[in-house]
Amino acid sequence: MSIVIQRLARQWSRMLAMMLPFADAATKEVPLSRLLRLSCFQISVGMASVLLTGTLNRVLIVELGLQAWVVAMMVALPLVAAPFRALIGFKSDTHRSFLGWRRGPYIWFGSMMMFGGFSFMPFALLVMTGHGHGPAVVGQVAAALSFLLVGAGIHTTQTAGLALADDISPPEVRPRVVALLYVMLLVGMLISSVAIGQALATFSPLRLAQVVQGAAVLVLVLNVVAMWGQEVRNPTKTAPDQARPRFEESWRAFAAEPGTIRLLVAIGLGSAAFGMQDVLLEPFGGQIMHMSVGQTTFLTAFWALGGLSGFGLAAHWLGKGIDPHRLAGAGVLIGLPAFVLIVLAAPIQAAAMFSVGAALIGLGSGLFAVSALTAMMRHGGRAGAGLALGAWGAVQATATGAAILVGGAMRDGVGALALAGALGETLRSPVTGYVSVYLTEIALLFATLVAIGPLARHAGAPQTSKFGLPEFPTA
Repeated sequence: MSIVIQRLARQWSRMLAMMLPFADAATKEVPLSRLLRLSCFQISVGMASVLLTGTLNRVLIVELGLQAWVVAMMVALPLVAAPFRALIGFKSDTHRSFLGWRRGPYIWFGSMMMFGGFSFMPFALLVMTGHGHGPAVVGQVAAALSFLLVGAGIHTTQTAGLALADDISPPEVRPRVVALLYVMLLVGMLISSVAIGQALATFSPLRLAQVVQGAAVLVLVLNVVAMWGQEVRNPTKTAPDQARPRFEESWRAFAAEPGTIRLLVAIGLGSAAFGMQDVLLEPFGGQIMHMSVGQTTFLTAFWALGGLSGFGLAAHWLGKGIDPHRLAGAGVLIGLPAFVLIVLAAPIQAAAMFSVGAALIGLGSGLFAVSALTAMMRHGGRAGAGLALGAWGAVQATATGAAILVGGAMRDGVGALALAGALGETLRSPVTGYVSVYLTEIALLFATLVAIGPLARHAGAPQTSKFGLPEFPTA
């Protein structure tokens, strides 16, 4: 009987590996079960992101009656911690500990910050909106502190977690590991959005507190599962008497490496280009394309499907040795016709064209994200994985958040001017505000090509300009 069970288990493992995306990221040293367990930190980050930018956003405005600009400021507070990701990564590279762990303590610190922030967040929000007991100013200060704690926890956990994934993964499978971690981030966002939406279908202050505090416990559990037994103890690297470089020195050495600053500029521009329309895609479909709620929901599904395809293609091509800079450039090139389709779909009311554009945005952004992160991981061997991935995270998160804020302001500002007739009768339409954002994104994509072009040139080709367009990246 035991032989039969063992055979069935082996068959099931093979079937599971075939069905799971990027299962070929596993190796003998790092089996699939270990990778999936490590990816739990991405699931917790996805759940926290959904709570901050989705569920609480809607609850604060609709159910608790808070003004939209106040909510926008609260949701933007976690971005304050984003620029410090490079410092967090550097600290995890040079952490002093008798226990011999570098990444684990920072995953734990980040988890505790997320847990603490979510633990008192619902009560702070209720006091702030007048649904609790106490002065509103106390609720405002406590709510701001809770959002800051969760944001700092997200950035700390993700930076240290990605660095740990870089540490334990052999170089030849790192692109597939990166793609797997991106997929699990989407999985966490998808599952948590459905579960939290169902839990808050019947809203009450008590239910809000239960859901948010339940998420706090789940974040802690997931992150403990993710880091348990992952990092090999190395007391020699973390010995307190070891000489440690200063952050300024390490950063100067990191920035002096060929292509580093150019790559960070490209990551910032590309992240802003793909992220500016994140909160505008469904409103554009509803207000301009006259799509139903169900139809606009499918837009997000098309975008997610395109993103998953981009992750898969990036993992496949990077695994074959294709240069990540060229693949990132290919993702940018896919984004250009995607935004053009979105813009052209409005005047002719072509819903199918609009949906294809949304899918292509997901495809281009997925290909760009995985490829750019893989390119940055190559710098980790010289600068330290934590510093390199922290720099990537700082630029990516800050650029995306700033672009979302600018995109929303641009849509409202340009739209108001257009409807007031300040831009002429031809542009007197609500479409103008949205189109201004998409045209800006197209310009940012061209700027991204300018930045990444020299990095993606053919091997051995001369670099003809310091910061220009010697060669567009092509597939």
